[in-house]
Amino acid sequence: MSSWSQRGERFGALLGVDEPWERQPGPRQFVEDARIAGVFAVLAVCTLELVRSLGLFDGVDLAVWQQYGLVLVGLVPLLVRRRFPLSVAVASQAHFFAVAVLLPSIAYQLVFQFLCFFGLYSGVAWARDRRALIVVIGGVLVFMSGWLAWDFSLGNSIAKMTQDATKHGAAGLMSPAVAWVFYSVLINVVFFGGAILLGQNAWRSARRSALIVEQAETIAAQASELADHAVVQERLRIARELHDVVAHHVSVIGVQAAAARRVLTKRPEAAAQALGNIENASRQAVGEMRALLGTLRSGADAQSASREPGPGIGELAALVEHARSPGFAVGYELVEEPSGAADDVPAPMALSLYRIVQEALANVRRHSSANRVGVVVRVRRSKAAAVQAQGGCGGYVEAEVVDNGRPLGSTSGTGLGQLGMRERIASHRGTVETGPRLAGGYRVRVRFPLPQNRSAEVLSAVPGGQVTS
Repeated sequence: MSSWSQRGERFGALLGVDEPWERQPGPRQFVEDARIAGVFAVLAVCTLELVRSLGLFDGVDLAVWQQYGLVLVGLVPLLVRRRFPLSVAVASQAHFFAVAVLLPSIAYQLVFQFLCFFGLYSGVAWARDRRALIVVIGGVLVFMSGWLAWDFSLGNSIAKMTQDATKHGAAGLMSPAVAWVFYSVLINVVFFGGAILLGQNAWRSARRSALIVEQAETIAAQASELADHAVVQERLRIARELHDVVAHHVSVIGVQAAAARRVLTKRPEAAAQALGNIENASRQAVGEMRALLGTLRSGADAQSASREPGPGIGELAALVEHARSPGFAVGYELVEEPSGAADDVPAPMALSLYRIVQEALANVRRHSSANRVGVVVRVRRSKAAAVQAQGGCGGYVEAEVVDNGRPLGSTSGTGLGQLGMRERIASHRGTVETGPRLAGGYRVRVRFPLPQNRSAEVLSAVPGGQVTS
């Protein structure tokens, strides 16, 4: 890539050629532009009248109304400088050129110099097509440079300045002609360069402000979405808890009541046991419902602060005991590797495991002909070397519920229990296997990966690929 191409790209980047953002005028900015044009009109009229009063218009063939018309016509584009910025930039330079040719004494007054500067500045600051802006700036610079070169070579400005310098006894290091050329070039570079740089700085400042506003709106929208998502997630969590608590205990009460009714006259002691199970199930249901309502009323920390913690692996034995009834045997086994590994299972994961087993047992009672169920919970905590080999996984906790029955075609559920089970499994990045077994019966097996134990042994790698602890 040539140096000229690189310079062109840098100049394009400076003007924001590849920026997708466009600066748009606001609804009340036309009123502001009208005020600016009014201020310029007052200053221009005052300047024109002062110059006329000083007698500097000798030799001008324009009538007074033509002089005022020529001066004021250049103020009209200011009314639309934000809507048509590039056209206003070109019009301001053309107006300055016309005034300089027809009324040179007033063209170089401060008001008209600033009017030309302001027109070019507005074009750079408000141009929406930044590629067209490069064309406009290039055209203005080429035209003004050509005009300046023509004045130096064919005009009389150098001769006039030389005469004035000789008359006043100039004593500088350079000749009056050379000094005038350098002075004129420096003034024009500062004039046009300042207008372009200030206009581009205004455009970038507006772009940064718009970006900040857009980011603030995006953040507000995302915050609202996150809040709505949090509300939905909390509602789903409450729905899962209510379903699991109510469905399980009502199912237990129904099964135990049916068993008590069947053996009430033949085996009173079994009926009494079933009624006792109904009493325990109802009390446990009321207790869990109160705990859940207490959490809803008192805030997120109410359950951990003022009530017993949620059920976990330690309460599965009691859950299984309550599920037993005459003619319905439920076995339970906890397998830990190493011993005490169940204590390392995080409380939310243990609660989800408890609820899944609870839902599986309730489904067996409602939708299966099984009379025997086995519940096995396996907790395996990986050693330090295995944790590193498994990418930080600290082992797993698994629950398996197996029955010996067949599905009852006359029963159907809402599907909310299965949905809640899948949501719990997904929240812990777990896996699930459900379906009939080849040997008969139905199996539900859920596995959650355990997080790495912070107290695991620290591993250090030694040269040669050996791992020591």
